[in-house]
Amino acid sequence: MALKFRTRSQRASVTGREHEVRPMVSDSRDPDDDRSPTEKAALLAGRLIFGGYFLYSGIHHFTDREMLIGYAKSKGVAWPRAAVLGTGALLVVGGLSLITGVKQKVGASLVTTFLTGVTPMMHDYWNVADQARRMNEMINFTKNLALIGGAAFAAAAGARPRATA
Repeated sequence: MALKFRTRSQRASVTGREHEVRPMVSDSRDPDDDRSPTEKAALLAGRLIFGGYFLYSGIHHFTDREMLIGYAKSKGVAWPRAAVLGTGALLVVGGLSLITGVKQKVGASLVTTFLTGVTPMMHDYWNVADQARRMNEMINFTKNLALIGGAAFAAAAGARPRATA
């Protein structure tokens, strides 16, 4: 956002509000306009891939719920049906938010909530004796940590101030 500062010689009189910074009148454009076409394409691709991953996973929670409920039971989840359906809803809403950019910080918070709760419970590699399964759980654990980092980036990108008319 371009800011307009007035010098003392441009002020007609002292009003006591000289410390205020006001946007220029012509600065009511979309704040994304200052991005290059490559940056806009990268942002769109990132939204589609990152948000799409969570949307797909959330839909999977509903289409294959019985399998996921059984997996949740095997991991000792207290209310597996409610957990699978609830986390599916978190993922669908969060994924849609990240894809569209609408309430992106909220969407990033939803997927972070999901990942923070699920990661240590479902991918507890430190409790797995079989080396192959242990490695698989560790990969999924660290992948989820990276996804939490990605959600932090998405929240920061969503924090970009919007111009007002």
